[in-house]
Parts: sequence; C-alpha cells; structure tokens
Amino acid sequence: MHIWVDADACPGVIKEILYRAAQRTRLPLTLVANQWLKTPPFPNIRAVQVPKGFDVADNHIADQIQPGDLAITADIPLAAMVIEKGALALNPRGELYTRENIRQALDMRNFMDTLRSSGVETGGPASFSHADRQAFANQLDRLLARR
Repeated sequence: MHIWVDADACPGVIKEILYRAAQRTRLPLTLVANQWLKTPPFPNIRAVQVPKGFDVADNHIADQIQPGDLAITADIPLAAMVIEKGALALNPRGELYTRENIRQALDMRNFMDTLRSSGVETGGPASFSHADRQAFANQLDRLLARR
C-alpha cells in the first residue's frame, strides 16, 4: 500500500498523523502539492511539487495510484477516480469513500455547486475539529491494520 496525499488543502495536523503512521509502518507516503512542502527526513516519505493549475495535483495522484493504494483527499471527484482504479479514498475528517457511497457524495457535491453558481449562499464546511482529527486517525488505523 502506498499512501498518496492531496496535500494542498490537507490540514497540517493530518499530515503529522500521516508522517507518524508512515514512520511506524514503513509504508511509502507521497504528498502532492503545487507548492514546496517540507517533509520529515525518512526515506519512505516524499513530496512531489506539480505545476500550478486546475486539478494538476489531482491528476498526478490519479495517474500514479495503483489498486490497493490509499488516497487522502477532500476532493470528491479525485476520490471517485481513485476508487474507480481500485484504490481507497479517505477524507481528512475520517470519512472513507467507497464504491457504495461515492455516487451519493458526488451527487451532493454537484448539487451544492449548482446552488452556489446560482447565487445561493451555502456556507462552507464546518471548522476542522478535534473530533475530525480523531475520526481520521481511527479510520487510518483501521485501514492500516487491515492491510
């Protein structure tokens, strides 16, 4: 299992959890972003800087990911792409996207996008909380234990 991180919008606390998990399990961890990222000096952790542009990091992850890998992303279309390739997708709040729930997540995302584009104020996501961090850590531990 290789862990891929859509790192541009990933909270720092989630990156720290992932660094510790990669150090503990020795699994390869790759953070993909359109900016330079400092990572711990472990041979299995690396950062890839991609050019700026719409979905460039997402496309890089989708191109590189293999069946059985894990993507960490809040981007639902990216999650759908990696699931289609036989990989797993986990968002930073601990929600595991699966073949069973990704269609509903995509539909809701598209609906909210339509509302926003028609001028409806939908608000943003809730603030990232300690409960979100804990849910992510717990789900990550379950996934790593299953591998």
